[in-house]
Order: sequence, then structure tokens, then C-alpha cells
Amino acid sequence: MNLFRYYPENLSAKDPEVEKKIFGHSFLFASFFVVVFWVVLAFQEFFGLDLYKGGIFPLHWKGLPGILASPFIHSGYKHLVSNSVPFFILLFALVYYYRKISYRIFFQIFLFSGLCVWLAGRESWHIGASGVVYGMAAFHFTSGVIRNDLRLLVISVVVVFLYGGMIWGMLPLKPEISWESHLWGGVSGVLLAVRYRKFKLRREKFDWEEEPEQEPEEESAGSREDVGVFGHPTYTSDFRSDPEGKDETTN
Repeated sequence: MNLFRYYPENLSAKDPEVEKKIFGHSFLFASFFVVVFWVVLAFQEFFGLDLYKGGIFPLHWKGLPGILASPFIHSGYKHLVSNSVPFFILLFALVYYYRKISYRIFFQIFLFSGLCVWLAGRESWHIGASGVVYGMAAFHFTSGVIRNDLRLLVISVVVVFLYGGMIWGMLPLKPEISWESHLWGGVSGVLLAVRYRKFKLRREKFDWEEEPEQEPEEESAGSREDVGVFGHPTYTSDFRSDPEGKDETTN
């Protein structure tokens, strides 16, 4: 995308107008997916459909398309609301801060988490976007630790607060929850954070990180030279156990 060609060599420099465009683009990109989630559920509810068979059913060919479709399918409004807010926040932050590699990271999380569920999940229909949410949260948190970037750490902590129990969601504690989606989403996020650890982010220093300039030392008595020292100033949802759709799991 032409917009993301803007990435100055001097990472501390920025064009306010371009920054506004990138902010707007990040907002629209994240909003697009959330709107599609709601449209799909509204369509499902209006026509009385049950789209869970569009989800992932591990090691069955008919469940393979669910790798792409399952994040768009939710069991109900409560399930969708729990995924929409963190999904929007995390995707917005991903596009805004990572810019030209953000799409690559997002779709790799999207595909890798779904593929791993298909290969290693329980025999049930797995639906919902929470696997992608876990992936993005793990990516932001791990990347924040590696880069020592407070912004990314704060974003993930806020999402954990809003989402609640993210760590426990990766454990097989509730049979109706697709913990496999959460687990593999988290794993994919960590691996990608390590993979892209060398990608440079434009990082503005906080006030407390600025190194103050040192005042020049006063000329000492008896000295003939001026001595000046200056300091040099980053929910799967649901459980349906058999292929015919009697049991279903949500994330």
C-alpha cells in the first residue's frame, strides 16, 4: 500500500498529515473486520441459520475451510461482544505501530492459529475470533518485552483486563471453550514477535527517558584551558463433538 511507503529513515521524524492518514487507515481496517463479524451474525440470526459447520473440524476435510471462515462465525451476541472489543483494539494497534509488515503479521496469526487447531484440536466444531485475539495479544506483549516498549505492554495489559482470564483460557478447564484456539493463537503471536524482533518501530521517548544535557564545567582556578563537557543526549467458541454437528465449541 502506498500509504505505508511512508517510513522515514529518521524514525523520530514524522509528517503530521501522513500520521493522520495512517491513524485513519488503522481505524478503518480494524473496523472492517468487526463490522463483518456483526453482519454475519445478524444474517445468521435473521434467517435462523446455524453457521457453526463453517468452523474448523480437526482432521476432517470438511472442516478445512474453517481455517479461513471460523473467525467470522460466532455462537451469539454475547460471544461476539466479548471478541469485538479486544479484536478492534489489538488490530488497530498492530496496523498503526507495525505499518508495512502489519498485514503480514495479522494474516500469519490468522492462518497459523487456525491450521494448528485443525491439526491438533479436539473433534468438535471450533468457531470464533478469539484465537486471533490471543495471537495479537501475545504478539504485542512479547514484542513489547523484547523491544522494552511500554506502549505495546500497556496495550496488552489493557486487553487482558478487558478480556479477562486470558491465561486460563489457554488451559483445558471448560469443555465448551476451544482452549486449543487460544493456545495456538498465543503460540503464533509469540513466535512472530521473535521472528520480527529486528523490525524498527518509530518510537518517541517519554519525558523521563530523555537524557539532560550537562552544563559545561566552570573553568577551574589555575587552569589555562576551558574544560567543557557536554552530555550526549523505545471466545473459540463452541463445542460440538461429532462431524454431524451435535456438539460445538466456541472461542
